[in-house]
Amino acid sequence: MSTNDSSINGSGAGSVAASVATGKQWFGHPRGLATLFFTEMWERFSYYGMRAILVLFMTAPLALGKNPGLGYDIKKSAAIYGLYTGLVYLLDLPGGWVADKLWGQRKAVFIGGCIIAAGHFSLAAPLIGLPSQPSFFTGLALIVIGTGLLKPNVSTMVGQLYPSAEEMGDDEAGRKAAIEAGARRDAGFSVFYMGINVGAIIGPFICGTLGEKVNWHWGFSAAGFGMVLGLIQYVMGDKYLREAGKLQIEETRQTLRKRARNFYLSTIVAALAVTGFAWLMANGTLHITLTDIAETLIYIILGIAVVYFGYLLLFGGYSSKDKRRLIVIFWLCLLAAVFWSGFEQAGSSMNIFARDLTNRVYFGWSMPTSWLQNVNPLFIVIFAPIFGWLWTWLAHRRKNPSIPVKFGLGLMGLAAGFFVLAWGASYATKAHPVTAAWLVVTYFLHTCGELSLSPVGLSSMTKLAPRDRVGQMMGIWFLAAAAGNVFAGLVAGRLENMAPSELFWHVALFIGGAGVLALIAAPWVHKVMGHVD
Repeated sequence: MSTNDSSINGSGAGSVAASVATGKQWFGHPRGLATLFFTEMWERFSYYGMRAILVLFMTAPLALGKNPGLGYDIKKSAAIYGLYTGLVYLLDLPGGWVADKLWGQRKAVFIGGCIIAAGHFSLAAPLIGLPSQPSFFTGLALIVIGTGLLKPNVSTMVGQLYPSAEEMGDDEAGRKAAIEAGARRDAGFSVFYMGINVGAIIGPFICGTLGEKVNWHWGFSAAGFGMVLGLIQYVMGDKYLREAGKLQIEETRQTLRKRARNFYLSTIVAALAVTGFAWLMANGTLHITLTDIAETLIYIILGIAVVYFGYLLLFGGYSSKDKRRLIVIFWLCLLAAVFWSGFEQAGSSMNIFARDLTNRVYFGWSMPTSWLQNVNPLFIVIFAPIFGWLWTWLAHRRKNPSIPVKFGLGLMGLAAGFFVLAWGASYATKAHPVTAAWLVVTYFLHTCGELSLSPVGLSSMTKLAPRDRVGQMMGIWFLAAAAGNVFAGLVAGRLENMAPSELFWHVALFIGGAGVLALIAAPWVHKVMGHVD
């Protein structure tokens, strides 16, 4: 961070990208992409490794030989799962603000990783004799906080590695260069997304096997060590990031000190309030269920989004072009929330379906349930480079689908997967479980949908966001994921009283309807967003 005695000076995301893009290359991309690739890979190793066994651990009986769980029912476990995964993404919004206005993305990622590691080790704390439930909920809270700092900001730094459309100029040559640069950024995010899924493959194999076959807490511990490896790699590769992720604002040190003081004070007050609320719930003073909290949280998230975008549109002082793009961001985030409400059934209702109604026995050996969580990320690793190449190839021929069209295709792919799973689940009973092929085909279709929407969505936030709000717009993107995840938990909880085939059929209809609407609206949305590809 370049400073003088009175102010912090920055040249903006565009010049940051220009300076980074001219450095060393890694498979045709800036060398800094490798640092961020492996940082995110290990973070996702820890997250998905733990997520693969989270619901299984909560629903495992209290007395189960040497490996007892928490003994929760499906409804309570799904509500906790939804709240946890939702809050993981909800805190990305303040995490983006902290990076934009206080620390810079680079510092936020490092501190977030440290907190995540502490959270996983807290989940494993019963190995050294600490009580199970307090350690469990403390660990979840720490992971939520740490991920809120790390997740949006590592993605923001990926965007800063590439030049923006504004740097290319407004003439014909500049517009053509902007189209190709935008496609290259999409390709870079697809490569980055492949790193996410490499971690998501390794995590369930290691953490899942240890958790299911040895001890749940060994699985949680392995997730913590994975995050530590990611932090070591991140520090070692710091030099390749050059100016990316450093604080880029023009404000006095006095202003920053005041802002930091207010932030730390607000954080302490919020932590005390949440702790007090949890204590009142635990001792029965407040008669509120976790399902009630999850439902309320969805309304809070939607309210935050509406108020935030309303404030930016009315009082943000942005140009008409930026306002139109903010409206597009809001629409894309709504579609993303719908997408994640279906996709995140993977760790809850689909995980329970895999455990209870899927035949996992091969030649007398029972495959761990968590291993089926690897199917989607394995497909991602295989097909992410293909999708990245496809967008670039189509862009060269000026046939690259627009961002809103890609979102519609993503939703349709997800819906198709649930139609297949609903079909397969209609044949499944505990006495006669169905083959895992139904889940494999479902995950393949979900993967196609995910690659059409998620990496493109990450890239679109960095393209459409005003320059001084990039981190916060990335936080808004994950806010949409938060709403989707919380809703996914509520939907999964219906397995307590609903047949899996019926549940999956309802999800398919809901997601498919949203996909049709997205495709119908795509031409208008593309026109509103202007020259962004």
